[in-house]
Amino acid sequence: MKVTKELVKKVASNARLKLTDEEIEGFVPELKEILDYFSKLDGLNTGSIKPSFHPIEIKNVMREDEAKESLGVEEALLNTKNKKDSYFKGPRSL
Repeated sequence: MKVTKELVKKVASNARLKLTDEEIEGFVPELKEILDYFSKLDGLNTGSIKPSFHPIEIKNVMREDEAKESLGVEEALLNTKNKKDSYFKGPRSL
C-alpha cells in the first residue's frame, strides 16, 4: 500500500486528530513502516496455529457448587440481639 500525506490526513480525520503539516510529514514514514510489518505478517502460514485471544489459558478458579444443608432458624439467629418472631430485626425505615 502506498502511504501518502493524503492517507495520513484521512487516518487522522477518522481518528479525529488535528495534525500539523510537520506532524503529517513525520507520520508518513512511520505509517509506511507499520504497514510493511503487517505485510510481512500476512505472508506467514498460520493455518496450523490455534487462535489465541489471551497469552495464558484462562480457567475458572471457582469451586464446584455443591448443595448442602443450610442453617436452621435458631442457629442463624443465635448471636443476635435484634430478632423478632424468627426474623432479624432491622432499623425502622422512613
